[in-house]
Amino acid sequence: MKIRKLLGTVAVVLAVTVGATGCGSRGGAAAEPAASGDAAGSLVGISMPTQTSERWIADGKNVSDSVTKLGYKADLQYANDDIPTQVAQIENMLTKGAKALIVAAIDGTTLTDVLAKAKEQNVKVIAYDRLINGTPNVDFYTTFDNYTVGVQQATSLLTGLGLVDAAGKKVDGKGPFNVELFAGSPDDNNANFFWTGAMDTLQPYLDAGTLKVPSGQTKFEQAAILRWQAPVAQKRMEDILTAAYSSGTKLHGVLSPYDGLSIGIISALTSTGGYAKGSLPIVTGQDAEKGSVKSITAGEQYSTIFKDTRQLGAQAVKMVDALLKGQEPEVNDTKTYNNKVKVVPAFLLKSVIITEENYKKELIDSGYYTEADVK
Repeated sequence: MKIRKLLGTVAVVLAVTVGATGCGSRGGAAAEPAASGDAAGSLVGISMPTQTSERWIADGKNVSDSVTKLGYKADLQYANDDIPTQVAQIENMLTKGAKALIVAAIDGTTLTDVLAKAKEQNVKVIAYDRLINGTPNVDFYTTFDNYTVGVQQATSLLTGLGLVDAAGKKVDGKGPFNVELFAGSPDDNNANFFWTGAMDTLQPYLDAGTLKVPSGQTKFEQAAILRWQAPVAQKRMEDILTAAYSSGTKLHGVLSPYDGLSIGIISALTSTGGYAKGSLPIVTGQDAEKGSVKSITAGEQYSTIFKDTRQLGAQAVKMVDALLKGQEPEVNDTKTYNNKVKVVPAFLLKSVIITEENYKKELIDSGYYTEADVK
């Protein structure tokens, strides 16, 4: 699959902002007019990957509540990162008579057979945030611009190291800086987009020697953390610190693609690495989870990427609503997301870099969190 190359400057990336979300608490997306005709009361299956992440718990509740507000019935299930469980749950949704499925896959390559059954029953399928691969039986996809998310993660790392300024303009920062690289789960299609966006941004600095990776682990396969598990990331960071930094070499930054991994990485840095919480390397993240926002406000984790899941859930439900009413859902990308069988029409949302400087404006003032949530 050909991934589009980064256009423009890093400054343009930093200008990406979350669209208007309206007022109300998290998960309070406004409902559209109720379902009508034969669609009214239809069952919508909602399959989420896990409850080990606060992000997915919030997503599931948001989508389920929005589906119900539109007059449909919701069947929300969490598979707890177990692939056979997710397949069985989706099969059960089909047995119950679901007319549409919203699926955030654990492994986007493992749902071919169950989605073939969905097709036989004329059930519409929306891939939610994670692309479902290897099947023609996924109708639409909604997610964030995942390549740009990777660019933003790398950009925030460069900003924290003083190599670009707050506006994203390259400055004459001192180097070289020692960094280590982490990637997401290899069975999550998004992880490749995050990695590619990040590495396209960091590569010129690596080529120039401004950034160095003392562990030598610069390949996706070396950096990937299966199932996005924090303990696995912590163990990898501990191993890297022991192997490459035990002689006193200083680590300046860590590219982390997810807040859960960032927490594990920081734990390794403060234990095995001996770094004090007030003098940690620059550590990035993603998803603006409460724990990491608290870490940012405490001066520990440097940044995260905010993806407003209220917007994501609302878009998925809008797609289902249109399909159940025999209408064509809105999309804004028909080229990027090839699932190895077809290009899945998608609606991409925007994300924003969060640091201590702007968390209040983006997260508190927008109603995503309250001040008490992140203190």
